Amino acid sequence: MDPLSALAAARLVPVVVLDDAAHAAPLAAALVAGGLPVAEVTFRTAAAADAIAAMAARGDILVGAGTVVTPAQVDQAADAGATYVVSPGLSRAVVERCRERGVLALPGAVTASEVQAALELGLDTVKFFPAGTSGGAAAIKALAAPFGQVRFVPTGGIGPANLHEYLAVPAVAAVGGSWMVPRDLVAAGDFAAITELTADAVALARA
Repeated sequence: MDPLSALAAARLVPVVVLDDAAHAAPLAAALVAGGLPVAEVTFRTAAAADAIAAMAARGDILVGAGTVVTPAQVDQAADAGATYVVSPGLSRAVVERCRERGVLALPGAVTASEVQAALELGLDTVKFFPAGTSGGAAAIKALAAPFGQVRFVPTGGIGPANLHEYLAVPAVAAVGGSWMVPRDLVAAGDFAAITELTADAVALARA
């Protein structure tokens, strides 16, 4: 299954911030045990590339890189084993490097102009970020009207209380969030709690 199909099948994308790469493998195990074999590891910490490599080595989880803003980071992510790359905004250089490296690019786009720019680069799926402050599910519905071929992965300000507003929009492929992988629980090594939160999130998404 290609990365986009796998993300759409999962419906949820845990957005993970790892300060210590040693937590990567047990976190991946916790996500898999909770029924969500997907992770977007953000490039906000120095541990990101090593964490992606540790997760990818398991072979049972779809691993992507988040907060990727330069072609050099695309290379780091791809070298580590990431199969998709998520960016907060739309960068032609990042998208083109993703294409060269054979990884899926999911750039951020929240306006009609940004969506058109993504289409011009040959993309049909974008990250809608920051979702909560950019009009939320209503804005995605509005954009989906003129851009019927585009799918969105909203991230930012999404949690259990408003998850269904987004999943109810046909143009939404999957939803990104961090509520099932809180940074403090990861840092504390409480992976049993993360498995429980993940299982709850999966059940909620399917309800």
